[in-house]
Amino acid sequence: MTTEEQQNSGPEPQDTTAIRGAVRGTAPAPLSILDLATVGVGYTPAEALAATTRLARSAEEWGYHRFWVAEHHGMQGVASSNPAVLLAHLGAHTTTLRLGSGGVMLPNHAPLTIAEQFGLLEALHPGRIDLGLGRAPGTDPATARALRRGLAEGADDFPQQLAELTHFLDGDFPAGHPYARLTAVPQGDGRPPIWLLGSSGFSAQLAGRLGLPFAFAHHFSSANTLPALDLYRSSFRPSAVLDEPYALIGVGAVAADDEAAARRLARSVALGMLRVRRGNPTPIPTPEEAESYPYSPVEADFVSEWMGNMVIGSPGEVADGLEALRKRTGVDELMVTSHIHGHEARHRSYGLIAEAYGLTTGAATA
Repeated sequence: MTTEEQQNSGPEPQDTTAIRGAVRGTAPAPLSILDLATVGVGYTPAEALAATTRLARSAEEWGYHRFWVAEHHGMQGVASSNPAVLLAHLGAHTTTLRLGSGGVMLPNHAPLTIAEQFGLLEALHPGRIDLGLGRAPGTDPATARALRRGLAEGADDFPQQLAELTHFLDGDFPAGHPYARLTAVPQGDGRPPIWLLGSSGFSAQLAGRLGLPFAFAHHFSSANTLPALDLYRSSFRPSAVLDEPYALIGVGAVAADDEAAARRLARSVALGMLRVRRGNPTPIPTPEEAESYPYSPVEADFVSEWMGNMVIGSPGEVADGLEALRKRTGVDELMVTSHIHGHEARHRSYGLIAEAYGLTTGAATA
């Protein structure tokens, strides 16, 4: 049995609106949030998680469609190391907002473990959970080895891991398979839709071949956005999940009263990413630190390029920039992320974007 046949041999999902939904209001397309439970200088992880909880509640009121959290390890500026735990908490503090992983790094975990975690999440919050999967470690090589002890060394067998996870979720291993008698518990009538995440062509092509929705990390791999989306669409084969491609992209976005204020906030995340790329991750620096940092020419070029991939400005400018990006890429959905310093500034940025983009005041619909 091929990987595609294994993936698509399960029962047809009862409701695909979990993927192909739309928000009410004047927004030209669904708008969602990717959150990293940002830990800035001067804040604790507990404060960051409380801010994420508040943001999820507000996102539901503002009309955002999804709220995803990402798995990262060994990064002092990110508190979302275990998406399943955080999603259970967020689900208890919201009522209608779709919640998901953006994503869980599949090679870091046994597929049965993920099937049990997200089966439990689906049982707790039925019809509201998305399972986004990535193949990168979400960390440095040493931490990846510590996470993957006893698991495959790397992501070379990602398609096989994905097929195994899907069979555990659907409870449909073929007869004779070593795991045919195993059951991922709990297992209910429905299960979370699987998304593939990526920043290159590998996951784009795999998502297309399997007929799955695809999320591309435009916010840190913008040069690959159009080629990956083209590959996804050209590779797409209709499945029990989707009859045509469905793609979203993650977009770094910061809104403030004016462009100068927004750019000042955005420099904090750019300096934070510079430190990550240099192997020295720290809590997200303050705007003051980012302004006074003595950038070398190479560092200044990195920061300029990073901020050039973001949508930054007044609320209207950000809304216009997001819509222009949506039209240029042809995606079905945008997922904004703002990894800036300061919980109030981040919260306000998302609120300004929601209003300017035309989301309704009220809960998002699946």
